[in-house]
Amino acid sequence: MKKSKKNIIVSIILVILLAFLIYFLRNTILAKDVSAVSIKEYINSYGAIAPIIYIILFTLVPLTLFPDSILAIAGGMAFGMVEGSVYTIIGAVCGASLSFYIARFLGRTVVEKLIRGKGKWFENGVEKNGFLVVFILRLIPLVPFDIISYGAGLSKIKFKDFILATTVGIIPGILVFINLGDKALNIKSKQFVISIVLLVLLCLVSFIMKKKLSFNKLQKDIIKKGDNYGSKEKEEFNN
Repeated sequence: MKKSKKNIIVSIILVILLAFLIYFLRNTILAKDVSAVSIKEYINSYGAIAPIIYIILFTLVPLTLFPDSILAIAGGMAFGMVEGSVYTIIGAVCGASLSFYIARFLGRTVVEKLIRGKGKWFENGVEKNGFLVVFILRLIPLVPFDIISYGAGLSKIKFKDFILATTVGIIPGILVFINLGDKALNIKSKQFVISIVLLVLLCLVSFIMKKKLSFNKLQKDIIKKGDNYGSKEKEEFNN
């Protein structure tokens, strides 16, 4: 009983802190009219600790469901190809871990309100081949990054499988977006045109993979199975 009350108190405190962070991010640097350029300027304003600020932003951005791609482009503008890639991978992995444990600790009720039910199909889909499913989805930028993390947290996938699949799977996409940001500083250059071509190819390959692997059908099948979940399994996810 005491343990239950303690968990409730901790959950309430976490919810309040998360609500504050979401409000702060959405109403300041991640406002509606935000752009990669404005984010770059905000990051650079911190001088020597700019990389730390950028990593923190990437870690917290899943709480707002703000497009990671825009932040990654800003990272390329601010730090260049090599450093930008390293900082973005670190931030993305930290952010994915945060989302994963938020879902696992706070449970279904809170997380479903945050992602508006978008992760249910994925949550049930990782039961058999968690590592492979996460890895493939991470390769496809068209699938929301944060939804995958929250859905994994609600599932029974092991954290080590989730984080390894995430780390390896996000590298191609991050390199493309960081390269775009790096080359966007000179939009008249040949390198910028190449970066646009690479982005188009990434989206095209992602679309083909999504189509080839029949994710739409997979989503429908998983939702159907998810509706048959027993109360016992739901209690396990919440605990």
